[in-house]
Amino acid sequence: MTSALRRKAAQMASAAAAGTGCYSQTSWALRRLGAGGGALASAATRRRNCSVSAAAVFDNQNREYVIVGGGNAAGYAARTFVEHGMADGRLCIVSKEAVPPYERPALTKGYLFPPEKKPARLPGFHTCVGSGGQRQTAEWYKENGIEVLYEDPVEAFDGKTQTLKTSSGKILKYGSLIISTGCAAARLPEKIGGDLPGVHYIRDVADADSLVSSLGKAKKIVVIGGGYIGMEVAAAACGWNLDTTIIFPEDHIMPRLFTPSLAKKYEELYEQNGVKFVKGALIDKLDAGSDGRVSSAILKDGSVVEADTVIVGIGAKPSVSPFEAVGVNIEVGGIEVDSMFRTSIPSIFAIGDVAAFPLKMYDRIARVEHVDHARKSAQHCIETLLTSQAKAYDYLPYFYSRVFEYEGSSRKIWWQFYGDNVGETIEVGNFDPKIATFWIDSDSRLKGVFLESGTSEEFSLLPKLARSQPIVDKAKLKSATSVEDALEIARSSL
Repeated sequence: MTSALRRKAAQMASAAAAGTGCYSQTSWALRRLGAGGGALASAATRRRNCSVSAAAVFDNQNREYVIVGGGNAAGYAARTFVEHGMADGRLCIVSKEAVPPYERPALTKGYLFPPEKKPARLPGFHTCVGSGGQRQTAEWYKENGIEVLYEDPVEAFDGKTQTLKTSSGKILKYGSLIISTGCAAARLPEKIGGDLPGVHYIRDVADADSLVSSLGKAKKIVVIGGGYIGMEVAAAACGWNLDTTIIFPEDHIMPRLFTPSLAKKYEELYEQNGVKFVKGALIDKLDAGSDGRVSSAILKDGSVVEADTVIVGIGAKPSVSPFEAVGVNIEVGGIEVDSMFRTSIPSIFAIGDVAAFPLKMYDRIARVEHVDHARKSAQHCIETLLTSQAKAYDYLPYFYSRVFEYEGSSRKIWWQFYGDNVGETIEVGNFDPKIATFWIDSDSRLKGVFLESGTSEEFSLLPKLARSQPIVDKAKLKSATSVEDALEIARSSL
């Protein structure tokens, strides 16, 4: 049988697996307006034209499996479908982006380098190159029989009929649905200047392109937020030799992870690169100049910081809409799933940043916004869906950052963290270039470990330590004369 015939047979099987169902325009309108069942819904049901065949009313050819979202997790999910021989003629991806899934961390790192310093560009970082896999370009999806709908986000969802409606009005049918919608950048309110020209947020490649255009003309930039986005964007701005100021309300950078002592060392490095910090400050508003473009940030204390470009990095919110009815965890946000990424509704799954899942080793529900989890959750979910796997997802929290990696940089930064940052901290090293921080609980168990500028062997030790949580000799660790000695003391505890 030819590839085309196999694909056609798979599509027919996909349509059969997804069922026939009937579509009601009225029911979509009711759901968009928030109306429930009752007499109106019953009337809408009676008005459905069930004589129309499924093939005539559904706009996707591949209906057995549908992924909503085109980010990291979607790309790795697609790869897993292909590895199991279940993508061709069966899988459809619905994305709001204009390009296939890519490794999103590049957007705040290499993508922002100046043109003369070899910036990252597509197709160079399509998934799954970030984990050493194949570069999945648009051609790869076509060759593997995967239907991709670009620039057409899902706006409505009907779990009873297993149908979706996109922004362009397409009606899609699914047999199994994988929600991979990720997060949206938290924004400053429009009334305080959050949408002024020259104000940027970064979540996708179009956002990054817009920022690169601004950086090429900028003289003074303000970065709002001292977390991941803020620190990575500020480091990239140093490559453009721009006057850069970071403004945040906390006492130090990276407050969710860094200790004050650790933060101080990184702040000093940024200051050596010309970056200024305004700590403990809140934004009152962003002002525009005579041309309508942002010209300054006004702080709550009345002080003014001039800027012709502003980057806002104040966190992200899980993109649960229009899937709220599937079940949202009110504590951590996101769509609640079990340890195999199954939602409360059969045949519906959620993966990546949007999933609120059981963090098994710490016995709590968590939502992790990180590429490592996006990759691993996608693989685990799809293998559960396609095979008899019944193993619970057992994720070890992992974070990293790589900055100042552009050509000509005096020093490159690369740190990794594994585990949980709870308990007493022990810091070893002088940041020249290495430094390590260990988090140890009241029972002397190592809970988390951070390392800057480690070797590949040293970095590979970190997840072993964090997962094993060995009892360590705190006195020995405190007396260690080098990072290497401290890691050896921790290793000997395994």
